[in-house]
Amino acid sequence: MNEWAIYASGISRSFGDVRAVNGVDLAIPKGEVYGFLGPNGAGKTTLVRMLITLLLPSAGQAWVVGHELVSAAKEIRLHIGAALQDTALDPKQTGIEFLRLQGFLYGLTGRQVRQRVDELASLIDIGDAMSRSIGTFSGGMKRRLDLAAAMIHNPEVLFLDEPTTGLDPLSRRRVWEEIRRVNQELGVTIFLTTQYLEEADQLAHRVGIINQGVLAAEGTPAELKRSLGSDVIIAQVEGDAEEARLALGRLGAIEQVDVYGNEVVARVLNGAAQIGAVALALDQNGIALREIRMHTPTLDDVFLSVTGERFEEVGSEEQADVE
Repeated sequence: MNEWAIYASGISRSFGDVRAVNGVDLAIPKGEVYGFLGPNGAGKTTLVRMLITLLLPSAGQAWVVGHELVSAAKEIRLHIGAALQDTALDPKQTGIEFLRLQGFLYGLTGRQVRQRVDELASLIDIGDAMSRSIGTFSGGMKRRLDLAAAMIHNPEVLFLDEPTTGLDPLSRRRVWEEIRRVNQELGVTIFLTTQYLEEADQLAHRVGIINQGVLAAEGTPAELKRSLGSDVIIAQVEGDAEEARLALGRLGAIEQVDVYGNEVVARVLNGAAQIGAVALALDQNGIALREIRMHTPTLDDVFLSVTGERFEEVGSEEQADVE
């Protein structure tokens, strides 16, 4: 398993009668940024907690940096870093003090700690603020400091659990820059969960979507988008959306029609040529149209197809929990 940064075969986790993760297979090569998406309660956090050795699997096996998850948990912890949603930062410590403490906890010598702190201070670009108390840091600075703490011991694999949740757009972009630098300059494999589709699209080499504990889709962002066809027409209707689906299903140019609430989603090869025919078919069948729009497939369309939910709706729910 040494050729893989993360490898899992049929890994599962149950809580009583509830199976939160159900037979997930993963094969993540070294140096990859793997984006991991899923709706609330789909099993994202449970899977991450198993891979970082905080939870034991109920079934299946997994290897992280070549070490088996259950029998070699201590070795795994020495070779991975994890920046979870809740940052454990002491507001009274300075940034330098916090990083030094993390280094000593990992068994680094004083000289190694000083060297790593110098390297990471440059990497996360906090500047003179490193000598200030963490309580004075902005949210973005705290996120970047937490990222540095997860890397103090030169991990081979870095787990980032929604690293930009709650950040303003500028701070989010800066964290993206740090993630790219860590991956490209240091060769660190990154397992990234996120509530922002743009983040997965921009950063991830491949994306996995988990739904109801099962890995329901996986591929590069481009592959996942292409799997839906060339164009997507979305019609918001009043009344019976199922009747609208049947009406559009009779159009020869429509490849597939799905219903999500009051939205009818049609997949077509040439949306610009067919959007008028879609609107006309709905009108001829007495279906009131609130809105109709067309675009090329996005990761949100993939997410909707796999989970039955729009990703921005999932993200807004999680953001409300954060706030």
